[in-house]
Amino acid sequence: MRFVSTLSLALALLAPPLAHTRHAGDVLAVRANGAWREWWRADRAPAQWTQPSPALESAIRWRAASPGIEWGEAELSASGEGWRTKLVVVRIDPASHRFALQLGQGMNFAPDWAIDSAGDSALVAVNAGQFGRMLPWGWLVTGGRELAPPGFGPLSMAVVFDSSGAVRFASADSIAAERARGHIANAFQSYPTLLTGDGDVPALLRAESSPPVIDLGHRDSRVAIGEMRDGRIVIAITRFNALGAAGAQIPFGLTVPEMAALMGELGCRRAVSLDGGISAQLAVREAGGAVRKWTAWRYVPMGLLVLPRATASAGH
Repeated sequence: MRFVSTLSLALALLAPPLAHTRHAGDVLAVRANGAWREWWRADRAPAQWTQPSPALESAIRWRAASPGIEWGEAELSASGEGWRTKLVVVRIDPASHRFALQLGQGMNFAPDWAIDSAGDSALVAVNAGQFGRMLPWGWLVTGGRELAPPGFGPLSMAVVFDSSGAVRFASADSIAAERARGHIANAFQSYPTLLTGDGDVPALLRAESSPPVIDLGHRDSRVAIGEMRDGRIVIAITRFNALGAAGAQIPFGLTVPEMAALMGELGCRRAVSLDGGISAQLAVREAGGAVRKWTAWRYVPMGLLVLPRATASAGH
């Protein structure tokens, strides 16, 4: 396991138990021009997102990473322990890049992938999907070979990368059609779905179900991948931001409905969560070649890489 700072570990262990209760008064705000601007409320949450938010877009400090990739940061404020949350978001043009899945080596019968495994050719690296004790959960295709069959769940979604470079987000009931279509280079499955159709928030994220399918009030570090209406791919990660770098890995942050709202506000029409919490990690190679890293406490079985088209099939 990687080193965990004494301060971060102490804060995580000594924090009082937190009730996972969703409140109608929960809000999200973004810091812009030195002031907090509220842009979402649980009691007025839309059932569909149709366009990005000017308030959020203008608050993000965008930087060019490489041709077709830009990334930025913003300061968010949520309720409870999410009161200071950093957003890091990457936008990728798939016309200029390819996506590849990189499995860990599985040494010692434990997950062992981290962003440091990505290699020098990776422009972006992020942990991919949910997992069990050591294997990725659900449908898995790498290098054109299906390694695991689809999983089933009411909020699962697959991300499909075909041999032409197209990226598609497929609900569980449409995976059979994707398999029949063929020409799949890589695919993985994750949950919960955040946005489906054309910016629709799933009903299970808008109201408590009985029995509950998902904890709508739990706050955590989040990672998600989504598709904008212009075809660009969005990867977003949140970090606890009340203690600076010393506390960035503490798994406090947004709820699942708030993450759905965030992806909608970023202009996505479809989106799905990846494994958040202490698995959440992201790396972005900047224009000058330096790599910005947001690391995690836990290793995972698999990562998603963004590569230049010329190197996408070389070694991945």
